[in-house]
Amino acid sequence: MAEFPATSEPDPEPGSAPLSGVLWMLLAGLLFVAMTATVKASSADLPAPMSAFLRYVFGLVFLIPILNSLWRLKLTKRQAKHFALRGVVHTVGVCCWFYAMTRITIAEVTAMNYMVPIYVTLAAALFLGERLATRRIAAIAVAFVGALIILRPGLRELSDGHLAMIFTAFCLAASYVIAKPMADELPAGLVVGMLSITVTIGLTPLAIAYWHWPTGEETLWLLAVATLATGGHYSITRAFAAAPVSVTQPVVFMQLVWSVLLGYFLFDEGIDLWVIGGGILILAAASFITIREAMLRRRR
Repeated sequence: MAEFPATSEPDPEPGSAPLSGVLWMLLAGLLFVAMTATVKASSADLPAPMSAFLRYVFGLVFLIPILNSLWRLKLTKRQAKHFALRGVVHTVGVCCWFYAMTRITIAEVTAMNYMVPIYVTLAAALFLGERLATRRIAAIAVAFVGALIILRPGLRELSDGHLAMIFTAFCLAASYVIAKPMADELPAGLVVGMLSITVTIGLTPLAIAYWHWPTGEETLWLLAVATLATGGHYSITRAFAAAPVSVTQPVVFMQLVWSVLLGYFLFDEGIDLWVIGGGILILAAASFITIREAMLRRRR
């Protein structure tokens, strides 16, 4: 189960209910931003590996409907290696994300997370042999300009939270690229389930190293994180099933709006116009790439 709403989700055969798709995507964005705010509110006193571990442990509850399918799943050695590698990479990314949440604003986390599909596109070209057209290269350049606007290197000191979020985006992009061959061979639910299991296993030794027993309140917070994340991914699935990605993708912008509002009203975070402007550029580039890919898949 990914921690983040990937703007490069595959585009399943869409239905003909655009309004329903938009509403599901709005709900998904709200749930993901609420999850981010919940992590920020609950994880200040918990080490990042421990917070991530407990979130994934609670998330395993939602795998119960597919446990039988996972139990009967027979993986080839190549598939097992792919899942193991993805688990390691995703584990590092999740730890970095939890750490970043305690160091930088919700708006910065949300805006920088939009870079994930940009890195996925680059990695697919470098490692999977996918072709980069001129328009995609231009979109990638725009996205990097947006990232520079957010970070403003040389104009302000970059915190360890910013560096952690940069590394988070790299790790999640690598995770998606590693998963791509598996998504072509196995049902999506099983691919997601294997990710939850491998990340939980990967986080276990890190959680033990930093372990202390959470309070009852902290446990409830992390249970809420798992519930919100699961609800967000379910809503994204329903959105893509109801309407084409060209309809639902622009709605992702609302995540940035909600993150700015939540940060301002709940955590006394200032409204940074540089972050908003950079986030808009990155999201515009990611949306262009995502919509373009969906159009090309339909033509093929």
